[in-house]
Parts: sequence; structure tokens; C-alpha cells
Amino acid sequence: MSNSSSITQFLLLALADTRELQLLHFWLSLGIYLAALMANGLIITAIVCDHHLQTPMYFFLLNLSLLDLGSISTTLPKAMANSLWDTRDISYPGCAAQLFLIVFFLSAECSLLTVMAYDRYVAICQPLHYGTLLGSRACVHMAAAAWASGFLCAALHTANTLSLPLCHGNALGQFFCEIPQILKLSCSHTYLREVGLIVAGASLLFGCFVFIVLSYMQIFRAVLRIPSEQGQHKAFSTCLPHLAVVSLFVSTATFAHLKPRFISSPSLDLVVAVLYSVVPPAVNPLIYSMRNQELKGAMCKLIAGCSSKALKW
Repeated sequence: MSNSSSITQFLLLALADTRELQLLHFWLSLGIYLAALMANGLIITAIVCDHHLQTPMYFFLLNLSLLDLGSISTTLPKAMANSLWDTRDISYPGCAAQLFLIVFFLSAECSLLTVMAYDRYVAICQPLHYGTLLGSRACVHMAAAAWASGFLCAALHTANTLSLPLCHGNALGQFFCEIPQILKLSCSHTYLREVGLIVAGASLLFGCFVFIVLSYMQIFRAVLRIPSEQGQHKAFSTCLPHLAVVSLFVSTATFAHLKPRFISSPSLDLVVAVLYSVVPPAVNPLIYSMRNQELKGAMCKLIAGCSSKALKW
């Protein structure tokens, strides 16, 4: 029997048994990580450098890309290092930091997606009040509130989870430190406080989801009243990427933490964890840039400028 005070490190899930598969996992993860870094970095740079993108929608998208970069950088680098060096261990402080950061980035992203839905609602349903309701100061305050809510959730969950006595060893069934896996190591009945926090967090997530759904019901109703097909297409092109990102994020995160125990298995837990911690940061830039001509044009201009400078050198 061990407790949390005597644990100095945790053992993460080994993603492969053979050396060949470990190296395959490393290179695959490295490719996904570099693609996410490049895509989100391009979006951030394009928004900062192109004055045509200095609008509330792109300001919030910049914040989303920053959160995605932080989220994927919290989980994948350690998993890649473990695969490359054939290790499983993560220090207790490292696990605490990973736990705090993943909750922080995901909670802040949930709040930010809700703010982005409000931005689209005002832009389409109340366009005459857009400049008043979403001025530069209001946008900064809403983005700061999203980041602050993530910090508060992360601080509460991390402090509460790591204060639980751990009586079932130190081996985690996941490739990064997450709350459900640490709860499995806790003594019986001592995890009820954290379950309460998870329920509260799920209620907040559900509240954000309901707000987003109601906002989009009003948005689609307003879009269908636009007389021109070109106007409808432009409105949909700015809303559908956000709705796709919300659906991907909410569905995977909810299933990961609220799925029934009888359908839980190590392989399913691993797949779901990848879906909510790795896939969204990697595909969000693709979703947003596919239908957004302004953003696509700014990114192409940025790439062309970098290429021309490289050729001069």
C-alpha cells in the first residue's frame, strides 16, 4: 500500500511493447505535433501581421490557437520522449504540472468557444450593435475571463486531486496525467470530493454547450432570412467552422470523462484521450482555414513572403 506522500513519480501508459512500434509512435506523434505547431503558428502570425484580420472574430481565433498550442504541448512532448527513450516515468511535480495545464487549457478553450459563439450571434443577429457590444476593451475582457476561468478550474481540480491519498500504486492507464486515472489510484470513498468537482465542471460544460446551441439557433434563423444566397453563404462560412470545432471538442471531452464505467477499457480510454487532447489542436486550424477565404489568403501571403525571403538568402 502506498500513499501520495510517498510517491515521487508516476508510471505512464506504455503505448507500444516493441522497440519498432515505440519508434513508429515517436515519429507519428512528432509529425502531428509539428503540423499542429506550424498550422496554429501560421494562424497566429497571420492574424498579428495582417491588418485586415484585426477584428474580434480573429482576435478570439488567435486566442484559440494559443490554447491549442498549449494543450498539445502539454501532452505530446512527454509521450514522445517516453517512446524515444523507452521509459514510462514522470515525476510527481511533472505530473502535477501536466494535470494543471491540461485542465487549464481545456477549460479555457470551453469558455472561449462560448465567447466565440456570442461573437457570431452579435455579428449576424445584431450587426448594428456589433461595434458597441464587441469593442476592443470588451473583447480583451472576455478573452481574459476565458483564460481566468481555465486557471480557476485547473487550480481547484489540481489541488483537490493531488490532496487525495493514493492507495493503489502509481501506474496510470494513460499516456499523460489526467484526473480520471489518478482517481483510480485513490483510496475508496476519498474521491467523492473530486467527483463532485467533475460533476460541477460537466454542468459548466453543459451550460456552455446549451448557450452555444441556443445562439446558433438564433443565428441560423437570421441567416435564412438573408435574401441573397451570397450573403447566406458568407454567413455560413464564418459559423460552420466554429460549430464543427465546438462539436468535436464537446463530444470527445464529455465522452472521455462521463462515459459509463461498463464500457470503459484501456484501449478505449486511450483513443478517447487522443481524440480530445491531440486531434482538436491539430485539426482546428484546418477547419477554420478551409472555408475562410480571408484567413486562407493571409496565410498564403505569409507563406509566400517567407519563401521569397528564404530564396533571397
